Amino acid sequence: MSGPDAVSLTRSLLAFDTINPPGREADCARHAGALLKEWGFRVEYHEYEPGRTSVVARIGGSDGKAPLCLTGHIDTVALGARPWSKDPFSGETEGDRLFGRGTSDMKAGVAALLIAARTFAPKLAGTPGLVIVLTAAEEGGCIGSQHLARTQLLGSAGAMVVGEPTSNYPYVGHKGSIKFHASFKGVSAHGSMPQLGDNAIYKAARAVNALEAFDFGAAPHPVMGSPTMNVGTMTGGSGVNMVPDTATIGVDIRTVPGMDHARLLQRLQQTLGRDTQMEVFSNLLPVWTPPQQEWIERVFDICKQHLGMRPEAKTATYMTDAANLLKVYSGAPTIVLGPGEPQMAHQTDEWCSMERIRQAVAMYEAIIKDWCRL
Repeated sequence: MSGPDAVSLTRSLLAFDTINPPGREADCARHAGALLKEWGFRVEYHEYEPGRTSVVARIGGSDGKAPLCLTGHIDTVALGARPWSKDPFSGETEGDRLFGRGTSDMKAGVAALLIAARTFAPKLAGTPGLVIVLTAAEEGGCIGSQHLARTQLLGSAGAMVVGEPTSNYPYVGHKGSIKFHASFKGVSAHGSMPQLGDNAIYKAARAVNALEAFDFGAAPHPVMGSPTMNVGTMTGGSGVNMVPDTATIGVDIRTVPGMDHARLLQRLQQTLGRDTQMEVFSNLLPVWTPPQQEWIERVFDICKQHLGMRPEAKTATYMTDAANLLKVYSGAPTIVLGPGEPQMAHQTDEWCSMERIRQAVAMYEAIIKDWCRL
């Protein structure tokens, strides 16, 4: 089946400015969807708000086994304050490097998944087949996949490949995420008479100290290590000569398998105090498939042929849409595997190796062939 190769498709995807915010993924989503339709896929779109478009495409299908899910996101982060030496949207090259915002994170991964799917599209009738999920609004909280998981569009999947940047090294999951803002209330007064007020910033500062000393009481995970907490923002007050009556902190927690999120949130509320208002805006469980699981073993065998050594169990440092998709594809073994360079994500002059893009296509093709028994 003719058409673009993975490098030229990456370049086509780069040309769509999907910087989030505002995202505007619709045109990029429709472009990918039109290609999939041309290749024989049944394509559906989902907009959680105008212009924020995700794609779900299917091909093949049999009663005996659920399809293989291939997934990636099409939004990117902002260009940043530092000037770029390359055009971030035209796909300039230098040696083996393809430059542009989203090359590594993760339009090259999306392109490689699509081209691998195209290879087998004519042969997938009567096989378990594929479901391709391209999400909007992954950056900043996996919002697109969160909305998608509430619909009936995802159907079923028996295993999942997430094309996020891993330098083509297979990761068997990533930590979970709890993110929240905690708000503290006080009473305003003149700065020269603080005894007449109640300082909300002091309350926030005491809470930060308590969080710094917080003990998760969780055993380290053999691969992911220990859970972490970071207080990333602190705001409050409206003038140096006023006792502040409001203060807010922002907290980012990364969890490991075996932790009870509901219990953890209860303990955090107790630590912060009953009067503190907690607004949780991300609550995603860890993604973890034991490396001895049968499909993971087979994927490791496939990767060994391309990497020259058998992979060891490793996990990503970042979040992926898999955490939301697994709410629907419950129990599906999951691999994070993509051609992008993890350290290039969100960087100025972001690039991806073109050789890795081609290698990723071959790896994805082998995984599809194995799942669908072609």
